[in-house]
Amino acid sequence: MNHSFLNLKELRLSYNQLNEFHPQSLEQHSSLEYLDLSNNKLGGSLPDLRAYSSLQQLALSNNRFKRLPEDTLPTWLWNLTSSSILNLSYNHISGEIPGQSSSNRFSPPVDLSSNNFSGPIPIFLFRSMDLRLARNKFSGSISHLCTMSTPFKTVVLDLSDNQLTGEIPGCRIFGGSLQILNLANNKFSGEIPRSLGSQIQLKILHLRNNNLIGELPSSLKNCSVLRMLDVGGNKLTGTIPQWIGTHLTNLTVLSLRFNKFRGNIHPTICHLTDIQILDLSKNNISGNIPECFINFTSFVQKSNSTESTTFVSITILHDKSTEDIMSISYPDFQDPFEHEFPMDTYVDNILVQWKGRESEYRKLGILKGIDLSSNKLVGTIPHHFSDMRGLVFLNLSRNHLTGNIISSIGQMEMLEWLDLSRNELFGKIPNSLAELHFLSVLDLSNNNLSGMIPLGTQLQSFDPSMYAGNSQLCGLPLVECPRESPNPDHGHGSNIEEDDVGFISREFYMCVAFGFITGFWSILVTLLLKHSWRHSFFNFWNNIGDWIYVTAMVHVARFKRKFLA
Repeated sequence: MNHSFLNLKELRLSYNQLNEFHPQSLEQHSSLEYLDLSNNKLGGSLPDLRAYSSLQQLALSNNRFKRLPEDTLPTWLWNLTSSSILNLSYNHISGEIPGQSSSNRFSPPVDLSSNNFSGPIPIFLFRSMDLRLARNKFSGSISHLCTMSTPFKTVVLDLSDNQLTGEIPGCRIFGGSLQILNLANNKFSGEIPRSLGSQIQLKILHLRNNNLIGELPSSLKNCSVLRMLDVGGNKLTGTIPQWIGTHLTNLTVLSLRFNKFRGNIHPTICHLTDIQILDLSKNNISGNIPECFINFTSFVQKSNSTESTTFVSITILHDKSTEDIMSISYPDFQDPFEHEFPMDTYVDNILVQWKGRESEYRKLGILKGIDLSSNKLVGTIPHHFSDMRGLVFLNLSRNHLTGNIISSIGQMEMLEWLDLSRNELFGKIPNSLAELHFLSVLDLSNNNLSGMIPLGTQLQSFDPSMYAGNSQLCGLPLVECPRESPNPDHGHGSNIEEDDVGFISREFYMCVAFGFITGFWSILVTLLLKHSWRHSFFNFWNNIGDWIYVTAMVHVARFKRKFLA
């Protein structure tokens, strides 16, 4: 072997087609510190790397590993990475993690997400500053965290998409360092602990799709740098707190969907000028839609297709010498596999009801929208909505809204999805709706709309069911509108005036024709039958002819004398 490789420190073999790796082939490289085999096709059991005591960074993510060397994550693996980073995400590894470490010292960043790990989460893992266990089969409670006497220095904690139960620990076990907490899609119950309000650095909070009850704790207003608040899919009650608008002014995503919130939408919510996703759907919210929605600056401004959304990606810079966070920033979106190692990017997602289906989006891009559907809202649609030119989706369905569809809706040129179904809207569909060239989903069904559907390529292409339940609506793609006939009703003066003009015109031309024919034949018949009249008639025209001849000859003679003399 070439001796120049004996002191090899880094080996990067990611993004290849490797399907086999033999650790013994690196036996002479015991000084290896960095090994990256991510994004290959390695399968079977994890390789035994206990001989590489200098290894500090190990990335085996996005492969096809299914088994562990010892059925559980072996002790040597944790000792190997005690001051480094371990990334085994996006594999098919199953088994349990034993609670084998009782050390109180700081643990390295660990990413075991998107595997098939099961059983309880051992407490020693929570000493990691960056712990990601999402999309596994972990079960049981995490209330045992409150037995620890030393606060954790956790910055990122993602336990989403597991089968965890019990209450969210209310003790202040996280020492104020927590910036990302994602417990979505589990089976947590009880109330949201007030202690979360002590995490003043918290930027992302996901608690959606659990069994949480009670009201939003007012202590959360202390989390003034919060950018994403998602508590949808629970059983939360009470009114929408006014402090959301007055204290959490940095929010870009607010999702309170599918809960039991009641009361009106307070105008203070309009202070969220950076909001990009506002989802209050499937609650018991009543009252009018606030006119101040026009204050949502991000909705008014249009975005181009290349613009990225800042709140979905957070870059974490680790200082390996102090094992602490140096800084945290919001760069442009990165692909979740592009920086698999060294776990320096957290790519967040948001659940959005998009075009009729619930979907989790990681790269939101220019997706901006409002969803107030399935509530008890009344009144009219504010006319200022047409000024929200950057809005991509608007769902106001299943409420009690009345009045007309705003006539200037065509100004919302970025709109791709519009759902106004199951309300009490009336009047005609505005012609400007046909000017929305990006509109791909439209539902106006079950209202009281009338008249003809405006002609336009977009509106005629939708399924007839999108217009159903409007008995007085006609035109393609529904039945053809009947032709209009003169209406004798005195209540429609304009129609009568048009009919009268048509009637007078016809009578006038009929009288002219009849008078001409009658006069012509009367004179002709009289001249033929009465001799004296016929003699006088022809004698009159002979005299006229003689006068014309004499007058002409006199003028000719004068001309000759004047110009030819």
